[in-house]
Amino acid sequence: MNINLSIQSILSENGILQQNLPNCNYRSSQLQMAEAIANAIENKQKILIEAATGTGKTFAYLIPAILAGKKILISTGTKNLQDQLFKKDIPQLAKILKLLIKAALLKGRSNYLCKHRIELHQSDNKFFSKQLISELYRLKIWQNQTVQGDKAEINFIAENSEVWPLVTSTKDNCLGQECDYYKKCFLVQARKKALEADIIVINHHLFFADLLVKEEGFGELLPEVDVVIFDEAHQLPEIASMFLGESLGSRRIIELAKDSIAEAINAGLKDHQILSCSDKLQKTLAEMRINLGNELVKKPWNQICHKKALQDNIGQIKLHLEELRCALEIMASIHKGIAACYERILEIENLFKTVTAANAKNTIHWYETFVKTFVIHLTPLDIAVEMEKIFSKNMCWIFTSATIAVKDSFDFFKVRMGLQDACNLQIQSHYDYLNQATLYLPDGLPEPNEPHYIDSIVAKVIPIIESYQGRTFFLFTSYSALNQAAKILENKIHYPLLIQGQKPKQALLQDFISLGNAVLLATSSFWEGVDVKGETLSCVIIDKLPFAAPNDPVLQARINAMRQQGQDPFNDFQLPQAVIALKQGVGRLIRDENDTGMIVLCDPRLKTKPYGKVFLESLPKMKMFS
Repeated sequence: MNINLSIQSILSENGILQQNLPNCNYRSSQLQMAEAIANAIENKQKILIEAATGTGKTFAYLIPAILAGKKILISTGTKNLQDQLFKKDIPQLAKILKLLIKAALLKGRSNYLCKHRIELHQSDNKFFSKQLISELYRLKIWQNQTVQGDKAEINFIAENSEVWPLVTSTKDNCLGQECDYYKKCFLVQARKKALEADIIVINHHLFFADLLVKEEGFGELLPEVDVVIFDEAHQLPEIASMFLGESLGSRRIIELAKDSIAEAINAGLKDHQILSCSDKLQKTLAEMRINLGNELVKKPWNQICHKKALQDNIGQIKLHLEELRCALEIMASIHKGIAACYERILEIENLFKTVTAANAKNTIHWYETFVKTFVIHLTPLDIAVEMEKIFSKNMCWIFTSATIAVKDSFDFFKVRMGLQDACNLQIQSHYDYLNQATLYLPDGLPEPNEPHYIDSIVAKVIPIIESYQGRTFFLFTSYSALNQAAKILENKIHYPLLIQGQKPKQALLQDFISLGNAVLLATSSFWEGVDVKGETLSCVIIDKLPFAAPNDPVLQARINAMRQQGQDPFNDFQLPQAVIALKQGVGRLIRDENDTGMIVLCDPRLKTKPYGKVFLESLPKMKMFS
């Protein structure tokens, strides 16, 4: 390492970064954040940092982490941010600072091609469509041309293709060291590089999945790490809740049944009981999905589990799982693929009994349905105690995001994550919001629960869209509101109308930028992690305050539990959660020192309800009118 390097020499006015990075301006907020992180690393502290948009938080945590000479784990909110860190930000810093930085990118196993499963399904494709067979063939060729085996490199197969579950592995179906391709496995190679790296870049889902499930391989990483940095840390509570609970979906059982058939055929057992048992299991799961109703819902399990048809299905599935387990056990000793299916069914059989049994204490028992599948969940009411255990390890833990605090308080995040003993720092934006942005609260709108609310807000904002010549993000809290607004706007504006779902997110975003005068209608996935600089995005309209859906079973259970404990669920949970979500949406507008534009918040409750002030006081100071 260059001994002349320091945070000051890199980030100060006329420092190394400013001299070597085009369009890089000195930011005192970036220097402040970097120094706070350096101190936290030196003293093995836990620290929460809300760094407003424009701070340059990526370099603010990367630079002190690199200079500390420690082993660093960086966990991000999205795979896109992972790729940006690994492919752009870290190499850029290495070049500027003239340092050799050994970094590794590690994604979840479903992102890497599995050579065994490609080979397995090459011989088991008689029931596949021509397109699926063609895609399998192309991937078989491509696997010999790629180094990483990362499906993100592939642009010739659709994201939602049915081929992906066939050619990637899960914790369930991976053969581990028993696999013939173990030494050439893309995932094994990625993990080996991660073990040898100074900086490992992962995402939150992988952190919790591998840490809590204790999946073999990743467990070796954390004990060797000195510093863990969570970027986009505001996402952690929901992701952690998901992984700390128990879930079982029909898709997982169906995949076991299909793999059992494939492995049996591969072993030459064409008329074995494994095939008939697997077939019966799939048919009963399909019948159970029908008995859960036609709608796509999230509901408490106790509202439907008493239905006789469902109880019959549950009994039949238990029987079919038992029969399949016995059939697999007989052949497990002579075929390692069948042996792997046998190990899987042991876990799935127990988990199915758990999620269909009576609700355990302090958990939320609920289910959700999709077009062809369903999932039953047991979600913990409170994760703070478990999180406190994880974060008690004697190392440095850094949590950063543009949206952690509510007004000036970090209490909401701290309480949920068991981080009451953490330090915190709130860094204000160096953007001049008073001169760069205007906040408009339209007058005369009905309450959001009234039937003609969407019609009213669309009528209000059309003149604004026209005045900005398109160049607008119109963000919604639900798909139904989005679709309703889209139908109205189709015949009312003359600018290109882009609607979420028409294309993959990145393709839609690229269209928005290249068109230069488009109006993009989107829901939650565009409220955060989207960066459009310049006048291409000059207006952000938000339909209403982003309170979680009141009929969400997890929210309902949490509200009831908080009331029983004498807490105020609205002020202690629902309101802070909505404030953080709104801050994310508003943050889409100003992404650069030269950006200007308007935020339009349509919800009249900002003016009519006392809690409206909490939202407004949590946003950057802007000129406001109504």
